[in-house]
Amino acid sequence: MVQFSQLLWQIVLLLRWHKPEGRLILVLPALWALVLAERSLGQQPPLDLLLVIIGGSLTASAAGCVVNDLWDRNIDSQVERTKSRPLAAKTLPIGVGIGVLVVATLCAYGFAQYLNPLSLTLCWLAVPVIALYPACKRFFAVPQLVLSVAWGFAVLIPWSAVTGRLDTTAWVLWLAVVSWTMGFDTIYALSDRPDDLKIGVKSSAIFFGDKTPVAIAVFFGITALCLLYIGYAMHLDPIYYMAWSIAVLLWLWQCQKLAAPSPSPDLFPRLFRQNVFIGAVVLAGMESLSFL
Repeated sequence: MVQFSQLLWQIVLLLRWHKPEGRLILVLPALWALVLAERSLGQQPPLDLLLVIIGGSLTASAAGCVVNDLWDRNIDSQVERTKSRPLAAKTLPIGVGIGVLVVATLCAYGFAQYLNPLSLTLCWLAVPVIALYPACKRFFAVPQLVLSVAWGFAVLIPWSAVTGRLDTTAWVLWLAVVSWTMGFDTIYALSDRPDDLKIGVKSSAIFFGDKTPVAIAVFFGITALCLLYIGYAMHLDPIYYMAWSIAVLLWLWQCQKLAAPSPSPDLFPRLFRQNVFIGAVVLAGMESLSFL
């Protein structure tokens, strides 16, 4: 019984369920898209589709975590932040990891069956991006861009599930999420930059070097402009603009902290987690009241 409990805990660690911010930050863009797409039709999100989108996001995220750890188990063991991950620390057999991956993938596939043909096609297109992302850090200078594109499917799939198409607003929201992901994941990569340099793997934090704070500011700026355009194009009410303003102020504060000389290493995970709060604030603004 004790061994079974230990096995379950190792699976929880593998799926990152002990760190919900990493799961929430994928679910939030999906909810942005769902809420805005429904509002574009003058409706409220139906409960069944809401559950499908949340369930699909969580199971796809779970599969992505396992794929990442299978690819990187030998690299993770050399990085301070990741050396205790179950596959890197060898506290969980690789066979169990593969089994968890199969279960998570089947669950994600099951949720996808409730979607229309366009959304289902987008799900299939997302699979190779998610599967190959962990390998990109070995040969692609900015692997976070691949992750950001994968994150972008969290917008395209719900939007197409609601409307049956991808219009200009959907693509602007996609760009907002890709840019936002580039910003917060580059912050995340700053934690690992010293170890990544020693190992020889690539990241956006290494690629941008001393200009990393400026790059992050540009990414957040693009996100802010895209979200501003969406508010204008969809005639969202003033509460949305209040939420947008809070997000922009927090992004500006983050950029200021990152630009300071020799920021503390514990700053980077704190700023990453703060982006979950920012995403929730933006979602609250999107969900507020009704159109003008």
